[in-house]
Amino acid sequence: MSSDELLDDKWLKKLDRQSQVILDRVVFNRKTFGEVFDKQTLLRLGKLISDKIIDQVDFPISTGKEANIFRGRTPENELVAIKIYRTSTMTFKHIASYIEGDPRFAYGYKNRRDIIEEWAKKEFKNLDLLHRTKVRAPAPLKRLHNILIMEYIGDENKAAPMLKDVLLSNPQKVFDEIMTFITKMYKVKLVHADLSAFNILMFQHKPYIIDVGQAVLLEHPSSLEFLKRDIHNIVHYFKKYGIKSNERAIFDTLMKNKK
Repeated sequence: MSSDELLDDKWLKKLDRQSQVILDRVVFNRKTFGEVFDKQTLLRLGKLISDKIIDQVDFPISTGKEANIFRGRTPENELVAIKIYRTSTMTFKHIASYIEGDPRFAYGYKNRRDIIEEWAKKEFKNLDLLHRTKVRAPAPLKRLHNILIMEYIGDENKAAPMLKDVLLSNPQKVFDEIMTFITKMYKVKLVHADLSAFNILMFQHKPYIIDVGQAVLLEHPSSLEFLKRDIHNIVHYFKKYGIKSNERAIFDTLMKNKK
C-alpha cells in the first residue's frame, strides 16, 4: 500500500460509517456492494474524505456496464457526482479499442486495474476538454485511480434524467444544440463515439453530454465511423418529434469545415 493510501484512525472510522450508510441505502445485494466497494476503492474514498474533496456519499444515481455513480457532498455541502469504475467485474475487452490509437495515453497495461484507471483518466481529460470547449457537460473536479469526482447535474430532490426519459417541449432547440455540441467537439478533434439519448442528461430544459470515457481524438482510426454513428443515433432519436435531418449532409458539412 502506498503512503498516500494510509488513513489515520479518525478517517478509517468515518469511512467505516460511510460504508455502512452506503450499504444500507444502496439497493444492491452484498455481493454487488463488494464488487463496487472493494478494499482499495474504500481506501481511496477515505483519502478523498481525508483530503476534504468529499465529505460523504449519499446514494446511487445510476448503474452502468463499467461504473456506478453516486451522489455525494463536499465539506461545504455542495453536491457532486462520484463515479466509481468497478475494478473486479468491469469487462474491459471492448474498451481497449477506444484507448489504443489515442496519442494522449501510454500503453502497455499490465492488468485489469491498469486499463480501468486509464479509462478513468481518459474520461477526466475528455470532460475537461468539453468544459474548455464550452460543450455543456459535468465539470471534472478530481480523479483518484478508479474514482472520478465531477459536477452534479440535478437538484436536491433528484438527479437530472436522461434525454430518453424526458418529453421535450422544444425538441428542435435541443436537437440543434446537440448538433452544435457535436460540431464543437469535432473542431477540437474529439468524437464522443457513443452519443445517444442514454448519454445526454436534461436539466432545466438544457442538454448535458455525459459518459465520455470512450470519446476519441480524430487521430483514432475509427473516429469517423464513430462520428457517423453519433450523428445517426441523434437524428434517428429526434425523428419521433418529427424532426427530419439528412445524416450524410450533416457529416459532409463537418468534413468541409475541417481545419
